[in-house]
Amino acid sequence: MGPDIVVPVVGCMMIVAVVFLPLYFKNRERREMQATLRAAIEKGQPIPPEVIEAMTKTVKLPPTRLRDLRTGVIWLAIGLGVAAATYFGNFTDHDGDFHGIGIACIPAVIGLAYIVLSFFNPNKEPRV
Repeated sequence: MGPDIVVPVVGCMMIVAVVFLPLYFKNRERREMQATLRAAIEKGQPIPPEVIEAMTKTVKLPPTRLRDLRTGVIWLAIGLGVAAATYFGNFTDHDGDFHGIGIACIPAVIGLAYIVLSFFNPNKEPRV
């Protein structure tokens, strides 16, 4: 088994690990929390407010104007960074072939879409 096989297989395994391991651990933590709550309820003990607060933290809030604007600026910066890296990376080769700028348009357009959505989003930042 040479590097021709090992590198792509390890690369795919890393992608799977990065995506699925956090999901697995979050699910396991949620199951343990539910088991603890179930045991407390069966014994008739009151549920501590910290546990209720910890469970409500996992609720995803609706997107707000500020969050959309921040996300848009980050995606736009990523696109501009990829475009600049492509331009200056190929600039030394003098081949004039900037294929990465097309790829950089993807996050840049996503960023612009989020920025536009921030203007149409009626939800303001929640007060804490």
